[in-house]
Amino acid sequence: MTEKEKNLQAMVDSGIVAIVRANTSEGLLNVVEAIEKGGVKAIEVTMTTPKAIETIAAVTDKYKGDVLVGVGTVLDAETARLAILAGAKFVVTPIMNPEVIRMAKKYSRIVVCGAFTPTEIVAAWEHGSDIVKIFPTSSVGPEYIKDLKGPFPQISMLPTGGVTVENTGAFLKAGACAVAVGSNLAGNKAINEGLYDQITENARKFVQAVNAARAK
Repeated sequence: MTEKEKNLQAMVDSGIVAIVRANTSEGLLNVVEAIEKGGVKAIEVTMTTPKAIETIAAVTDKYKGDVLVGVGTVLDAETARLAILAGAKFVVTPIMNPEVIRMAKKYSRIVVCGAFTPTEIVAAWEHGSDIVKIFPTSSVGPEYIKDLKGPFPQISMLPTGGVTVENTGAFLKAGACAVAVGSNLAGNKAINEGLYDQITENARKFVQAVNAARAK
């Protein structure tokens, strides 16, 4: 099994991709530490966060592979390259960009492209997206994943947007390979006020929700 295959399996096994999006870079390492302490091991640092590349490099150096760190909100291939060179093991986009996919493949990194309609989802998959980020799911919920998995059982799907502790199990049972969680795990208020214990507790609750859903 290649390193990429191991990382992809680890991401799916974790069941949760934590999205870290903040207005400042202050305390970002503490946020990542709080999330990891709660049991979530796949963490996406978005490019909308100041000093995102530096944060990815710092997390990679600190955890030495214990945390699967990736980059999110990637819109172009050069950004993907910079993040990969800083240590990102996976690249997440809100759109389907073939150039980003090619760059990730060039460095044998996981790529997760955003799509919403059936046509977009199949296009992302055919272009080489390892997992397709179904975005946004806040307005459609788990039933949309269930509907999509009917004709597309072969496509690994990661719902993003509107994922809560309460509906995590429903998304997984609908066929999602994992869920991506942002503000409901580490919101701006908790990040800005340094409420790291709360972030850790939120992470624990999401891990429990995943384990409960998969145990049934």
